[in-house]
Amino acid sequence: MTKARNIADLLDANGDVKTASLDNVPASDNASALTSGTLAIARLADGSITPAKLHNDAKVVKSGSAPSNPVEGNLWYDTTNKILKVYDATSSAFVKIVKVTPTLDSISGAIVDAIATNLTLTGTGFLSANLIVAFTPSGGSASNVTVTPASDTSAVVAVPSAIYGQSVGTSIVIKVTNSDGKNSDTKNLTVAADASGGTVVTSGGYKYHTFTSSGNFVLQASKNIEYIMVAGGGSSGSYAGGGGAGGMLAGSVSNLSPNTYAVVVGAGGVHTGTDSNNSSDNGDDTTFNSLTAIGGGRGATGGVNGFDGGSGGGSSYGDSGTKSGGNGTAGQGNNGGGASYSNPYPSGGGGGKGAAGGNASSSTQAGSGGAGINTYSAWATATSTGNSGYYAGGGGGGIAGGQGYTGGGNGGSGGAGGGGAGGVAGSGQTAGQANTGGGGGGGAYNGSNNTYYPTNGGSGIVIIRYSA
Repeated sequence: MTKARNIADLLDANGDVKTASLDNVPASDNASALTSGTLAIARLADGSITPAKLHNDAKVVKSGSAPSNPVEGNLWYDTTNKILKVYDATSSAFVKIVKVTPTLDSISGAIVDAIATNLTLTGTGFLSANLIVAFTPSGGSASNVTVTPASDTSAVVAVPSAIYGQSVGTSIVIKVTNSDGKNSDTKNLTVAADASGGTVVTSGGYKYHTFTSSGNFVLQASKNIEYIMVAGGGSSGSYAGGGGAGGMLAGSVSNLSPNTYAVVVGAGGVHTGTDSNNSSDNGDDTTFNSLTAIGGGRGATGGVNGFDGGSGGGSSYGDSGTKSGGNGTAGQGNNGGGASYSNPYPSGGGGGKGAAGGNASSSTQAGSGGAGINTYSAWATATSTGNSGYYAGGGGGGIAGGQGYTGGGNGGSGGAGGGGAGGVAGSGQTAGQANTGGGGGGGAYNGSNNTYYPTNGGSGIVIIRYSA
């Protein structure tokens, strides 16, 4: 078909545009003369239609701020945050085409009864602002806290008072909602006591944790604490020196950090035989927070010196010259007593926390055990421990001889055993009291039936207290 050469060729008799293709319009004619028909795409030059010529429904606006007067479905590429968004008329805002759903992978820290603490949340999709952390106690209403995340994967949140005011043991459900309005899965924490471990009592404005056997002291928040630690007392031999008291430490720690602290309570020394062989044993150490209370020294048998320990064990009799008690550990206990007498073989008393063990005072009188201390009698009363408010007394010395000799030494105050004396069946010897660190009383010997009566030391104890 021959192309028209002027605009008049495109009009019919009524002046309307003919249905022929507009491809016939000469380039020289005025485009304003076109009033109907179809314009072939080939006639549109690349880049000839600018964004301003498009309706909002048909374009993506690229800018650092939201377009004005948007309508439902408008697209906007946010060049500041590099995010494609669509206009949502219901919420009257541009929203992400794809929203991020957060995850809550782990929580470090603890919700502690009556103490404000922080939790560190780890996950994904926290975005950069307005992260809502919801705390919902079992059977209660949620408390929400809005925080700015440290990163897309980490955030720190302060536990609200309505949550740490819940009772110990209450289960708390935690979730996060990011700025896209998406919720994470949930994690559960339980409201914990500020500290746990041992037997816990509250008395006189303090909370006491008493360990009569080994365990863990679990601290959930920094605290100023006080403590006493007593090691196991030493055992005695037969017609031997009294066992030395377990070493005793006492002190305080400012702002002890939250952690799990192992507490090891030392056992009392055990005499493993019933003959005259020196088979007595030192008490075991007690440990806590890198501190060690040394076990009490064992009482000696067979004409030898006492043994070293927290407090020293008493010597045996002085059959071949004066015998000395064992040495105590500086700051923890005292030396044991000695002896310079032979038949009927009196021995020295074990050392105590409060005093050294006594020396045998005559051939028929063994040395008494060194006294313990009652400085912590209020602790003993509150925790129903100790011996009349005392801890760490030394064992009294024993005496051999035959019937009628009754000169066993008295045990030092603080759970120590009394020294034994010769007799028809052996008499007077007593073991150290459990959980006092008392030394074992020097064992008796019954010459009529050649029987020996050794005794064991008392086990130790750890008590930790802080303001209730």
